[in-house]
Amino acid sequence: MERSGHARADASGVGAAVLRKEDARFLEGRGQYVADIRLPGTLEVAFVRSPVAHARLKAVHVPADLERRVFTAEDLADMKPIRAATALPGFKHSSEPVLASGKIRYVGEIIAMCVAPSRAEAEDMAARVGLDYEELPAVADVARAMAPDAPLVHEEWGDNVFITFSEDAGGDIDRVAAEAAITVTREIRTARHCMFPMEGRGVLAHMDARLDFLTVISATQMPHVVQHGLAECLGLPDGKVRVISPDVGGGFGYKGLLLREEVALAWLTRRLGVPVRWLEDCREHLTANANCREHAYAITGYADSEGRLLGLDCVAHVDAGAYSVYPTSSALEAAQVANLLPGPYDLPVYRCRSHAVASNKCPILPYRGVARTGVCLALETVLDAIAVEAGIEPWELRLRNLVGPERMPFENVLKKHFDSGDYPQCLRRAVDAIDLPAIRERQKAPEADGRRIGVGLAIFCEQGAHGTSVLASWGRPVVPGYEQATARLTADGELEIRVGTHSHGQGHETTYAQIAHEILGLPLERIKVFQGDTLLVPFSTGTWGSRSIVMGGGAVAEASRALALRIGAIGAWLLQAEADAVEVGAGMVRGGEASVSFGEVARAWYLQPQQLPPGVDTTGLEVTAGYRAERDSGTFSYATHAALVAVDTETGLVEILDYVVVEDGGVLVNPMIVDGQITGGTAQGIGTGLFEAMPFDSEGQPLASTLLDYLLPGAADVPDIRILHMETPSPYTAFGVKGIGEGGAVAPPAALVSAVNDALRPLGVAFCDVPLTPDAILGAILAAGER
Repeated sequence: MERSGHARADASGVGAAVLRKEDARFLEGRGQYVADIRLPGTLEVAFVRSPVAHARLKAVHVPADLERRVFTAEDLADMKPIRAATALPGFKHSSEPVLASGKIRYVGEIIAMCVAPSRAEAEDMAARVGLDYEELPAVADVARAMAPDAPLVHEEWGDNVFITFSEDAGGDIDRVAAEAAITVTREIRTARHCMFPMEGRGVLAHMDARLDFLTVISATQMPHVVQHGLAECLGLPDGKVRVISPDVGGGFGYKGLLLREEVALAWLTRRLGVPVRWLEDCREHLTANANCREHAYAITGYADSEGRLLGLDCVAHVDAGAYSVYPTSSALEAAQVANLLPGPYDLPVYRCRSHAVASNKCPILPYRGVARTGVCLALETVLDAIAVEAGIEPWELRLRNLVGPERMPFENVLKKHFDSGDYPQCLRRAVDAIDLPAIRERQKAPEADGRRIGVGLAIFCEQGAHGTSVLASWGRPVVPGYEQATARLTADGELEIRVGTHSHGQGHETTYAQIAHEILGLPLERIKVFQGDTLLVPFSTGTWGSRSIVMGGGAVAEASRALALRIGAIGAWLLQAEADAVEVGAGMVRGGEASVSFGEVARAWYLQPQQLPPGVDTTGLEVTAGYRAERDSGTFSYATHAALVAVDTETGLVEILDYVVVEDGGVLVNPMIVDGQITGGTAQGIGTGLFEAMPFDSEGQPLASTLLDYLLPGAADVPDIRILHMETPSPYTAFGVKGIGEGGAVAPPAALVSAVNDALRPLGVAFCDVPLTPDAILGAILAAGER
């Protein structure tokens, strides 16, 4: 790893690549996931799911001997449906019933739930439940869904469009079209695929008789959002619902929503009075729960003869599936497409129409790098095509159009405020690292094995840590505001940090401890971080949108500073010194040559109060503090990905020979954890680019229901990824940090398409769609040969 910029002498504070505190329990098998939790008397749940994509549901036939153990929508009649909330003009609402009633809208939609002592018994019961339905024509393609005579997913709408977003900025795009020396148009599609975290969804619900709580233990990224949504559906006060999220084995956005299964089990445990649990299986995940990222673009780029961008015009469609999942999933992708498409470029004129379209497929969910992956592919593919038309290297064209560091902070054509960065330098470093001149020289001679090599580049920006100013207008049921953290010094001088964000693999227990250590100086082993329990931690919208280290980390810093003042006041009294004459740090309060430890301060407060000064702050050694960035419109991380590939024209197989990432995430709290984030995200992006697709037939049937059909990248498919860091601090955040959790997954498809096109350009082949499967590559080569 190469690093530049921020450097720290402290071996444990901000900037230190310390080992993750939480890994000891994971590596030793002491992690605790929903599947590890079983309360006495727990019953297991299996769901009856729809076998068809679109139908009138006439009746559910439950065998007489199962009537007390199978539940349908009729039993849940007193419960409110799940309703995604938004105040966006023109948004068509789609109330999502917890159990289907009246109409079925996608394969896998849950219709009934069966409860038994074991999952196997519950599944056997589900197989005995009969469904009486009248099948309807299904709409399983976005183009068909937009047709005037298309079957309607929601008849009351009159069409199949959830919402349309329109952006017109910078001037007259038609005038630009008439005057541009270069015009390039591409149609681009990204396949539906699945998130596939190592741990699937899981829910365990029970009634806590002692505390009088409905308690839902769920693998969720957003415990408080789930708490609020459950209370709303069940007609309970928020304070009667406790949500606990234990260790979570990956989420990527998949666990950042209110689930039908969470609501169903919450109702069921209240009905039965015993704990109930559901654990998602692979088939449920693939076919019914986890689809994402199905976009279609018709995009035109305009440039002058030297490759400088003049304008961009795009019509995009997002297949959002049958429902908008709480809080706002169907609108999110299409909105992001429209406002992220200009990327990091100095684009003068821009027009985009982006439609969120309903279909008879399971709802689309936000996935790591929400919409950015498709946007990056669309934009970078067009830029490559413009470079070919202009007769210049693709990286040189990008360099001519990137915003320079001298213009930071910069507002783009849509008034997005880029906080800091050196995008041209990021691109240059990637070109140098991949050694582009050597690759061009190598391409002049055939490869010994007959394969063709190519190099591709993609650069993007990642807006993260969006705050109130961005999201308030959406009318979300829970809008992010001041993120809070609680810091408490215990009686033995250790530090407890409580945060409302929740880690699903990002290493918050380590990075938050590093931030607290930076201010208070306690060793990391004496700092504990608690998260994931709505009863014990401050309210938060949770972990999403690359916000945790900015917002949660900022809150930890604020709480630690406030606690330092209280520790300092008591320590000064013990030292018989003035409060402003002492220093707090390294777990000590120092005044001149004398000092007292945090443990001695804690002893005075908790155990020997006669030692306390008069007028001591009676709120003690526990502080809750809130934080919002100086400007909460978001931080802008960015990166350039460069890929060298070899394409076998006989088999269509693509091998990644070299892969370089140059990224700038502001000041890095823990560079090792950042490397892990980028590596994991890049692996997911390689899956998007080369392997993953969830196909559907014309009747809306998913065609990949097992891992024999759905391909994930394996260890042999992911190369050693070379990561180079830049560190341009954000001027608006604590320590200058930026969000970076989603970025690794954004650029790989664009970089790989660019590289494969570079390799096959002499054959007349040009790809736009992903994934780049062997069949697709061979088909394109054959078609080019026929031409």
